[in-house]
Formats: sequence, structure tokens, C-alpha cells
Amino acid sequence: MDESQKYLPCLAITMGDPAGIGPEIAAKVFAMEVLYQICRPLLTGNAVIMHSALSVAGVDLKIHPVKAVKEALFQHGTIDILDLPVEHPEKIESGKISAIAGDIAFRSVTKAIELSMSGEVDGTVTNPINKAAIHVAGYPFSGHTEIYAHYTNSPKYAMLLADGRINVIHVSTHVSLRKACDLVKKERVLETIRLLYEGLQMIGIESPRIGVAGLNPHAGDEGLFGDEEINEIVPAILQAREIGILAEGPFPPDTLFALANGGRFDGCVAMYHDQGHIPFKINGFVWDEESGAMGSVRGVNITLGLPIIRTSVDHGTAFEIAGKGIASPDALLCAVDYAVRLYQSKLKNKK
Repeated sequence: MDESQKYLPCLAITMGDPAGIGPEIAAKVFAMEVLYQICRPLLTGNAVIMHSALSVAGVDLKIHPVKAVKEALFQHGTIDILDLPVEHPEKIESGKISAIAGDIAFRSVTKAIELSMSGEVDGTVTNPINKAAIHVAGYPFSGHTEIYAHYTNSPKYAMLLADGRINVIHVSTHVSLRKACDLVKKERVLETIRLLYEGLQMIGIESPRIGVAGLNPHAGDEGLFGDEEINEIVPAILQAREIGILAEGPFPPDTLFALANGGRFDGCVAMYHDQGHIPFKINGFVWDEESGAMGSVRGVNITLGLPIIRTSVDHGTAFEIAGKGIASPDALLCAVDYAVRLYQSKLKNKK
């Protein structure tokens, strides 16, 4: 390790589902010298699987398996990997759901959480997992966010999607649309607004301006299309203002995100998963028709309300292009950058 690196944050980066693009984009990012200029990266996963990923990614790197953080070299050209055992890794097929893949993906995440909770690393960055594979492996979680909440004992948490001017948090995420409507309650909306306000401050926005979406078409249109805005969302916004949060709304979502993209708001509160994810991904995902893949995939998922730092790519395992070497590493590098920013904010607040 270079002497100048010792003050950089140490980040545990998970391998992701090995049947997807996680190992490939990890290899591509570890091949970038800039990674070692902003952090001390340590991969959690399996060394045998990562050896295979190097050829898929088309990069020339050495794999350095370690059993503890203190054994890591943190040298560009070498991937330090906290090596987790896998039985029959050769049975994992690109683009195929399997218990073997789900198991190592899950254990890569819990190992990263363990290292961060113990203070051995300064934050965590996650590659995509496949929820079906996680379930086949016997783990009853609906996603990364729920895994982190469980293993950090965090009862109040939320997902913040960050990409330039579009920063989005959700009142609910991985539930059915019918249940999502039932979860739009004043207390939950207020808590989500508060988490967004604090999260935006953590990434460097001192006095965030927050726009809140309605649940119904035209934000209810004065009760014509539903009364959740009148009974739940407006009271939450008013209470947020009382405690000093600059919140406005509710706005029809087809208007809110255009306003945010134009600079009126620093962050948006979406009422359910797709309401926030669709405008976010339209902004950050660029399809390349010639290659038949995303030419660029930006956007970071930050879990708020945890005692540790967790950022993630905001895309899936992309089984359809896994093993082809064409996956974009942009989002993973962005996720690392946001983790570093959160670490720096944490240090600043301690002073």
C-alpha cells in the first residue's frame, strides 16, 4: 500500500450474483487506477469465480485472496478479495438462477456488513444480486435493503437513488402496488421526507429543497381521484415544514421530476417503487442499439437510516448480457464515489 493511501477510506465491495454481471463490472472497476486514488478497495466473494470474470471483462489483473482486511495489499493491478468458499463454482452458468450463485452472493453481502459493523472497513458498496437466486438458496429477503436493515438492526430505513439532479427516495419499495397504496400514511411520509433531507445533507447539499409526489393521478385533483393527498401527504409536508425542512407538494409525479431535473428541487419523495425508479432510470440509463446493450448505466442506490455506509449500483444482474463482456461499469464506479463522499461527510460531522 502506498503511504498516501492510508488516509483513504477502506471499502468492502461485494461481488454480486456470479451468474450476472457483478463479477465482470467489479473486475473492470478494479482495473481503473482512479479507484485506488479515492479508496482502498476490498472485494468480498470467491477467488475462483473472479479468476473467470477477468477473462470475461478483458482485463489483466492478479487475484490476491485474503482471510482478513489486514492482509490486503491495496495495489492497482491486484484485486484483494476476502475469499469465501464455494462448492462446485463450475456449476454456475451465466444468466441462470441457482442456489450456488444465490448463496455466495448473499454471503458476500453479509460479510461486507460484518466488516463494516466491526469497524474493519469504512463502508460498503454492493453489486447486483438476484432475488430469486437468494430465495432458492434459502434466504427469505426481498432485496439488499432488507438484508442490511436486518443485519444492522435498523427499523427505520429508506432507499435514496442519486444521480446528479435526480435524487429520489421512496415511501415504499419492494411490496405490491396494492400494498404500497396502503402504506401511504402521514407518519411514514414524514419519516421518508426527514430521511431524504438528512441524506441529501450527507452528500453535500446543505439546505435541500424537497418536492413530494402525490399518489393518485394529478395528485388527487382536490379529492376527485383519491383522498390520500389530503389526509396523509399534505399533513406530512406541513409537519416537515414545522421542523425546518424545505418541503413542497404534493405534485403530480409527471410534473415533479421535470421540475427536479430543471433544478427546482434537490430531491424528490416518490410514493412507491416504480413512481421513482422510472424517471430516475430514464435519466441515467442510455441504450446503445448497435451493441444491443446499455452503453452507459449511471445511478446509485444509497440506503439511509443504517449505522454503516451502504451504496450500490441501481441496476440488476442483467442475466441477458452476463458473460458477454459488454456490461457497463459506470454505476459501480459512481457507487464507490458516493460511498467516499458519505465517508468524508461522516468525518466532517465528527469534528
